[in-house]
Amino acid sequence: MSVAETRPSSDGGHMALKSALTGEFMNATWRLQQWLTEPNNPRSLSARARAKRWREFISRFPDLSAMRVLDLGGLPSFWRTVPQHPAQVVTVNIADAEVTAPWLRHVVDDACAPNSLRGERFDLVVSNSLLEHVGGYARRRALASVIHEYADLHWVQTPYRFFPIEPHWAFPGMQFLPVRLQTVAARHWPLSHGKAPDHHNAVDAVLGTELLSLTEMRLLFPKSTIWHERVLGLTKSLVAVQDRPASPA
Repeated sequence: MSVAETRPSSDGGHMALKSALTGEFMNATWRLQQWLTEPNNPRSLSARARAKRWREFISRFPDLSAMRVLDLGGLPSFWRTVPQHPAQVVTVNIADAEVTAPWLRHVVDDACAPNSLRGERFDLVVSNSLLEHVGGYARRRALASVIHEYADLHWVQTPYRFFPIEPHWAFPGMQFLPVRLQTVAARHWPLSHGKAPDHHNAVDAVLGTELLSLTEMRLLFPKSTIWHERVLGLTKSLVAVQDRPASPA
């Protein structure tokens, strides 16, 4: 028997160690994702933030149950799960959705130009995490005009550009990286809500997400109060709130 045959092979040990470390990394990643972004975990950071946001929303609009609400960019599924629903909700989204309640109505349309709603009026316009996805400042300005046109009151939430963790991919500082590196993160970062299947989809997702600053929110909603939704003392989201009719200019 040769020396080579009697010497313990290190390849198997290295592979076992690599597999163990990979498993530990994936377990740690899963636990971190559960804590940060898992919507079905009531103790997750995002779930607690949503609960806090809802409490603030209800405190601003205590008569919600009597209101007719327009939700731009939303879906009926959100309103079916809230603790208190309005008298009527119309959701507008480019995606179709099932409606299972008589007080809900869904419209497939462009939230920045909802032609199918012409002539309608609402008590309140709501928009959550849409502003950053509509595609450029001109489109955001068009969305703001729609919000002002359809109701005197509004609640418009968007993630804050300078929160240290990019909210869609849960990647620290991703919004400040070159596009090339952002696309790599969009494809491979394990904490993201949904990994892009290929390079082109990753580029579309990255370039289709433009987080807003406080300055831009004030430009779009000059008469609104800007509420800072905070996590660990840092502003995570900005919400433009008009909870009473604005005074005439």
